Amino acid sequence: MGALDEPLTKLVGDRTAKVLADSLKLRTVGDLLHHYPRRYVERGQLTSLDELEVDEHVTVLARIEKVTLIPFRGRKGDRLEVIVTDGRSRLTLVFFNQGWRQKDLRTGAQGLFAGKVGLFNRTRQLASPDYQLLDEDADSGTARAFAGRLIPVYPASAQMPSWKLVKCVEVALDTHLAEVGEPLPAELRAAHGLISLSEALELVHRPRTQADRERAQDRLRWDEAFVLQVALAQRRAADSALPATARHRRADGLLDAFDARLPFRLTDGQQKVCAEIFDDLASEHPMHRLLQGEVGSGKTLVALRAMLGVVDAGGQAVMLAPTEVLAQQHHRSVVEMMGDLAEGGMLGGSDLGTKVVLLTGSMGVPARRQAMLDMACGDAGITVGTHALIEDKVQFQDLGLVVVDEQHRFGVEQRDALRAKGERPPHLLVMTATPIPRTVAMTVFGDLETSVLDQLPAGRSPISSHVVPAVEKPNFLARTWERVREEVGKGHQAYVVCPRIGDEPEEPRKKRKSADEDLEDVGAAGDDRRPPLSVVETAEMLAKGPLAGLRIEILHGRLAPDAKDDVMKRFAAGQVDVLVATTVIEVGVNVPNSTVMVIMDADRFGVSQLHQLRGRVGRGSAAGLCLLVTDMPAASAARARLDAVAGTLDGFELSRIDLEQRREGDVLGQAQSGVKSSLKVLSVLADEEIIATAREEATRLVTADPDLSAHPDLRTALESLLDEDRAEYLEKG
Repeated sequence: MGALDEPLTKLVGDRTAKVLADSLKLRTVGDLLHHYPRRYVERGQLTSLDELEVDEHVTVLARIEKVTLIPFRGRKGDRLEVIVTDGRSRLTLVFFNQGWRQKDLRTGAQGLFAGKVGLFNRTRQLASPDYQLLDEDADSGTARAFAGRLIPVYPASAQMPSWKLVKCVEVALDTHLAEVGEPLPAELRAAHGLISLSEALELVHRPRTQADRERAQDRLRWDEAFVLQVALAQRRAADSALPATARHRRADGLLDAFDARLPFRLTDGQQKVCAEIFDDLASEHPMHRLLQGEVGSGKTLVALRAMLGVVDAGGQAVMLAPTEVLAQQHHRSVVEMMGDLAEGGMLGGSDLGTKVVLLTGSMGVPARRQAMLDMACGDAGITVGTHALIEDKVQFQDLGLVVVDEQHRFGVEQRDALRAKGERPPHLLVMTATPIPRTVAMTVFGDLETSVLDQLPAGRSPISSHVVPAVEKPNFLARTWERVREEVGKGHQAYVVCPRIGDEPEEPRKKRKSADEDLEDVGAAGDDRRPPLSVVETAEMLAKGPLAGLRIEILHGRLAPDAKDDVMKRFAAGQVDVLVATTVIEVGVNVPNSTVMVIMDADRFGVSQLHQLRGRVGRGSAAGLCLLVTDMPAASAARARLDAVAGTLDGFELSRIDLEQRREGDVLGQAQSGVKSSLKVLSVLADEEIIATAREEATRLVTADPDLSAHPDLRTALESLLDEDRAEYLEKG
């Protein structure tokens, strides 16, 4: 075990080590040295208090403006209220029954104050915060410790404020810095002018100037980019070494018969991507390709052509969908597109045809048994299904291609369990309708080759989007329902989307807030924000009010599967005017006659999700309309998000906006890639050049030294990136 793998108990003692482990997940010396400051402040440079977010744990450098001891009325005890300022804004510090702190907290003193930002009477405050004064005469000596250099402010916790972390890091640097290895090859460091890792760690924790900090962070960005890209390069190398059955395209087969019946010409983008896929399928190593594209760009058609090519070559193909609604929709679409080619072996079916079967968890026993028999004996060339496909008893005669729709909704284990059903590793095509910036694709899906569809097929209509500020302009909301009536009057249909079903048990107010809600908006709205609108209540309100007389149905995930399928069939057949639904209709649902979508409480959805939802309209010859209804005020960050969605139909631009507004760790989490998110200084948006170059360098190094035998420190860094579960994932085919 290396020195950096030593448990922190040896360095800081059992009690402090337990706090570091429990509150910050720092367990080793290496963990502590790689826990970088979030920001730096200079003495006299006060923290901007108006940028603090409610519920965030913060450390601020501020000056004490006023100290007041307030006795409780009618009972013993008191409240010490301390107002601190940055010169523009103020923050209240509150201490209960701690009047003795007046001796320390004197007007005019500067200090570091740490705590969780709360709201009381719409005023931001820190309750019983930790603090460390920085006055020259302070007994703590903190001012002298920070003299002449920047003050690091660490990601901290209530139990472990930033200045206590400083002391722990100081001990680690003084005792273990000389033992830090060097994961980057010398030639790479020289080529890019990078300092050593030990120097970078010294300067990132103890910088005297901003230039020191920048040099350190430049080096640490390279570490994060390069080590992650080496992990992905090893995965790609391992995949390319696996054997697979080559699936060569056959002339005059099922695919050619299907193409001959298409009533339109493939877009140039579809033709290009199809050629890439067929080249991969003809290889004796498994395809690992990501197909991403705009909503409605024709990904399903591309995937179907790949599946038909595999059937022509004697294999079977399966499409894995995340929900029953989407699986049923895909199955229905495939059967409709193929016609009698989907009725192989059946009366009236084409001689060139094959069976297309559906398998979901809610199917009756006889139907499930027949579908599984068709798969096992090879009669079913194409199977569409949900997680039910992953069950052990599901078998295929010759599985040649796995298509995974909406990869981000599946765990790694589920994908690999399905791929394991082939005697040899089947080819893999991953589809996502969420546009992904190039650097995210290189980082999150770095083990896959990427194809992009960025053209819309002919016949698709434009979608206009508008924000409806329901509180500020209630007449706009009334006009919204008039527009729905007008579209229905023209023979079209509408969606109304709500964030909640409505029949769930009442939840505590705190837990109801959407994960996508900005803390700034929560603070602006106080604690009085109403619960999200629900499908059940909204459908009832519309049926009795502005849309009375129209045929209104509801759709959500807790309906019985048969009921969901029945509603979708009737909606697709034009027997329903308005479908009030949750995000169950977010992907894959295709009803060309739907022209308008109203999204209630639109601020409670993410940017990419809103883009996905509006892609359900404008799928036919008539123009689409998306109305984003919100109660949030014009100056809020939530309204800025909605304005961005309304302002562009470019999903790639919106994905950048979405990423800029979220923590990148959320995007690069294990649910996406199976790779531990370790990005602390690297930005997948701002550091595109570093990521692209690191990918090239990593590929070159892994090609020359697959086991990293000549780079032991890099191998150690790689092992620290991957825990056991993720290492196992990277080793899978």
